[in-house]
Amino acid sequence: MIEINNLTKFTVDKTFFSGVAKKVLKGENRETENLSIAFVSPEEIHKLNKQYRNKDTPTDVLSFGKVSEFKDEFSEVVICPEVVQEKYKDLGLTRKQELAKMLIHGILHNLGYDHEISSEEESRMQEKEDYYFSKI
Repeated sequence: MIEINNLTKFTVDKTFFSGVAKKVLKGENRETENLSIAFVSPEEIHKLNKQYRNKDTPTDVLSFGKVSEFKDEFSEVVICPEVVQEKYKDLGLTRKQELAKMLIHGILHNLGYDHEISSEEESRMQEKEDYYFSKI
């Protein structure tokens, strides 16, 4: 199940983002995964980043994996459209594409990929991100 919560002033195409999430989950053989996607303000993501990562700044995306193996538990991806828009404005992507890239990145983190472990893992995760982004 995929749940989307938009807590911002931005318009969010829930059907599109749900489709992006489903493609990644299906591609990783995790179609039964429960995922919550939240679009939040810079203030909210700043607070979460400080609380959970001890980083006193807003960020573009945060991922929170499941803490147990309960069947109905959700993993979560939290995205800040304002930070994403500012950070990636020079890539020449639409806002929807920028947010989709962050969603893919966040989902991959929840599935165990971690670009901060090593350069090999960073390359592996980037290849996956590029692959799924090319499918949307």
